[in-house]
Amino acid sequence: MTVTKSILLFVLAALLEIGGAWLVWQAVREHRGWLWAGLGIIALGAYGFVATLQPDANFGRILAAYGGVFVAGSLAWGMALDGYRPDRWDIAGAAICLLGVAVIMYAPRTH
Repeated sequence: MTVTKSILLFVLAALLEIGGAWLVWQAVREHRGWLWAGLGIIALGAYGFVATLQPDANFGRILAAYGGVFVAGSLAWGMALDGYRPDRWDIAGAAICLLGVAVIMYAPRTH
């Protein structure tokens, strides 16, 4: 259950951070207005709180692992909302990042 909870928290964090950054991007680059920017700022702030809910207590480990989730999530977000089509190198890089997440977060450790 702990791994499942951790993965779900990473997904939620990615939705908040990537979504928040996308909303700010839309506000500034696509001239959608201050409401979009404000919603983006709220989402980005919420991301910071969600990250603290991870079962592991090591800030550096959580943020390092989340970096890999962010890479893969950003490509997926671009595909879903902006029509971006990753090439094989994008996909390979994202897969490598997710493998890194698995090693950092879920490899057996002796304490």
